[in-house]
Amino acid sequence: MFISTSPIDFGEVVRVFPGKNDFETLIVCEHASNGIPSGLRGLGLGEETRSSHVAWNPGAPDVAQDMVREMEAPLALGAISRLVYDCNRPPESPSAMVTRSEIYEIPGHRDLSPTTRLERVNAVCKPLDETLAKLVKAGAGALSLLVTVRRFEPVLRDRPTDVEIGIVHGKDKRLARALVAAIPEGLSFDTRLNEPCGAAEGVAHTLDRHGAANGLLNVMIEIRGDLVRARRRQSDLAARLVAWIRQARAGFGRDGSA
Repeated sequence: MFISTSPIDFGEVVRVFPGKNDFETLIVCEHASNGIPSGLRGLGLGEETRSSHVAWNPGAPDVAQDMVREMEAPLALGAISRLVYDCNRPPESPSAMVTRSEIYEIPGHRDLSPTTRLERVNAVCKPLDETLAKLVKAGAGALSLLVTVRRFEPVLRDRPTDVEIGIVHGKDKRLARALVAAIPEGLSFDTRLNEPCGAAEGVAHTLDRHGAANGLLNVMIEIRGDLVRARRRQSDLAARLVAWIRQARAGFGRDGSA
């Protein structure tokens, strides 16, 4: 038995870095940590799984932090492993707390009771949701853009992928399409819309709930892992992404109208 029935201290589940007072952009990286609360006993996982990409998105939080420094934007980082609760999924989604992720079994999620699932939602999902809602409210009047940053593996489902940058949208397609339509000449990456995954895989929860629902332009930037292994490359890519986003954003009015 891997899940304790006693109350579990989840500690910090979301970390916020504030931006300037009149911020125009909010950046989110949900999968920024592989931390698992000690009360969950590592979910019964070995070190290989806990440190792998199925537990978090290494490199993505570094890119996100470089982007916010450039844009003077606030940043919300998920501080709990996506295997504990995937904060980019709604509570009702089976993929919010998986029993298997790719080739990895998650022993600690076998036979999760409805009560335990609800506790996990309240302990992990709800705080991030409330934090993002507060940030959106704090930015009222100036905030017009929500960007989420993720990382994917060069080999997906045992098959190499040529995609290097994925531009993903949910209900609101405006900014994603503007980005793909105006890829800067210096950004020489294989860039594709809604690849290697899209809203059909359930990854647009944050975009829809806190972006589209509030009338904000929004987009998810998916980065292939080999592009962000080195610190220098992370900083360089962040600067390129910021310039690209600003270029695409310039095609819309302050209220998001084209």
